[in-house]
Amino acid sequence: MSITPVEFDYLRKLMRDQTAIVLDAGKEYIAESRLAYLVSQEGFASISDLVHQLRANTFNGLHRKVVNAMTNNETWFFRDVLPFQALKSRILPEIIAARTTEKTLRIWSAASSAGQEPYSIAMSLQQNFPELRQWRVQIIATDISSSVLQKAERGRYSQLEINRGLPAELLSRYFTRQGIEWEIAKEIRDKVEFRVLNLSEAWPTLPAMDIIFLRNVLIYFDVEMKKNILARARRQLRPDGYMLMGGAETTLNLDDRFERVQYETTAYYRPKS
Repeated sequence: MSITPVEFDYLRKLMRDQTAIVLDAGKEYIAESRLAYLVSQEGFASISDLVHQLRANTFNGLHRKVVNAMTNNETWFFRDVLPFQALKSRILPEIIAARTTEKTLRIWSAASSAGQEPYSIAMSLQQNFPELRQWRVQIIATDISSSVLQKAERGRYSQLEINRGLPAELLSRYFTRQGIEWEIAKEIRDKVEFRVLNLSEAWPTLPAMDIIFLRNVLIYFDVEMKKNILARARRQLRPDGYMLMGGAETTLNLDDRFERVQYETTAYYRPKS
C-alpha cells in the first residue's frame, strides 16, 4: 500500500496544521504503516483514494481519524524504569514531606497514550505510599487522540502490551484476565481522569501540578513549539514541582528557567526559583 511523495506532503501539512507535529520528509513508510488499518476500515482501496477524499473536503471526521491514526501512540508500562525509580525514591518523598499540611497531590501525564503511563503512576502510588490513601490525589492523563483515550479508559490490554514493562507482581495484584485481554483493577482505573488535550493548542484550565510527566512527546515538535510547550508546562507547575521528560529530551537551549536534577543515569527538572 504505497503512497506518493505528493500525497505524503499533504499528510505532513495536515499533521502540522492540526497538531504541530513535524513528520520528516522521505518517511512515507510511516504513513503507510499507520494508515493501513484505517484504509481498510473506511472501505478505501488504497491510501491514495483516502488522501483524494481528504483533499476533496474541508476538515471533518475522516480527517480527525487520519490525525488520530498518524499520531504515534507507542508506549509501555513503567517506560524506561529509572524515571519511575526517581518518582518512588526521591520525587514523591519530597513532595509528600512538603504537602503534609494540605494533603493534596496532583500529577499530570501530558501524553498518556493508551494509559500505560498514568496507570503505572497510579500503581506506584498505591504500592509504595499507603499514606496517600488519606490524601486528595488527582492524576490527570491527556492525549490528542480521543480514540486512544477511549482504550485507556477501558483499562484493557493485550498480552503483548502486558509483557512490555509490567512486573509480574503488579500483574497478579492489579489485573484480572478477561478473555484474551487483561483488565486493570477498578481501584487503579478510578484514580486516573482522562481528557483530550492538544499540547500545541490553547490548554483548558488545569489545576497547578506537583508533578508533570512530559515524556517522549516534544521530539515530534519544532523548536519554537517545544519552547512554547515548556514555558506553559513550567507555569503549570507549582514553584517546588517536578517535571519528567523522555530520555532523548531536554530543556537545554529551549527554556533556561528549569533546573536539571541528576538522578543516577536519568534526570528530572524543577523550576528555578
